[in-house]
Amino acid sequence: MTAGNFFQKKLSINAGGKLIDLSSPKVMGIINLTPDSFFAASRKPAIEDALLQAEKMLNEGATFLDLGAYSSRPGAEDISAQEEADRLIPVVEAIAQNFKDAILSIDTFRASVAEAAIEAGAHLINDISGGQLDEAMFATVARLQVPYILMHMKGTPQNMVQHAQYDDIFNDVLLYFAKRYETLRAMNVHDVIIDPGFGFAKTAEQGYELMSKMQGFDMLELPVLVGISRKRMIYGLTGGTSADALNGTTALNTIALTKGANILRVHDVEEAVEAVKIWEASVLGLSKREEQPS
Repeated sequence: MTAGNFFQKKLSINAGGKLIDLSSPKVMGIINLTPDSFFAASRKPAIEDALLQAEKMLNEGATFLDLGAYSSRPGAEDISAQEEADRLIPVVEAIAQNFKDAILSIDTFRASVAEAAIEAGAHLINDISGGQLDEAMFATVARLQVPYILMHMKGTPQNMVQHAQYDDIFNDVLLYFAKRYETLRAMNVHDVIIDPGFGFAKTAEQGYELMSKMQGFDMLELPVLVGISRKRMIYGLTGGTSADALNGTTALNTIALTKGANILRVHDVEEAVEAVKIWEASVLGLSKREEQPS
């Protein structure tokens, strides 16, 4: 649901045979299986720790869990596909076995890792590169027929800070999505979610400009995921570090909801779920909100 929007966005996806209704915004919890992700508290490389985090996030109201085993913070160390898979697949298997109703998203730009994770029990592919870093990704998504999160980024995690140049950031990102989605649609990929890629080859100023114009992406009629949780664009403005950025994250997530976000990708699920509830109540009114599908 988005207020004042005349575009007919696609607001459901089929994930593992389950129809997920995005007319009410959903929350995706981040579980990093890495030793060096930018927010230290999100690092859960041990299976036992990842299982505990998964349980916590599901109990707090997460619809999706996003598992990543390759750190994509600026300047992060590059690792092999084998190392990424070795970190990821045992955790996917463990969560899929212990939480059979959990909807698992896999944060990877490698087709081979994505396919192995889907075979292990995952349901979505979340690709920071939009298919640019592995030419086999689009074909793999089409063959597997799983939902695909198409993010905007230029360059690689190692050099993306050098690529934050745009003629017009909103129009450049919109054109990117339009072209990539046209290719996916021609390959019969049915469920595509777009992610503007805040913090990826974008300065803080560019990120806020993109946020201010984000409702314009509704012309693509696709669900929108926003991932701004605890990022530098927040604490660079408010002070401190990522550890101090929860309040700013909640504020910006709420703004993202007003701009048409359908999924919030976050480190802190409880706070994001509360933001969705309060935002919906403010838009629909409490009595109307109670009538919405959960």
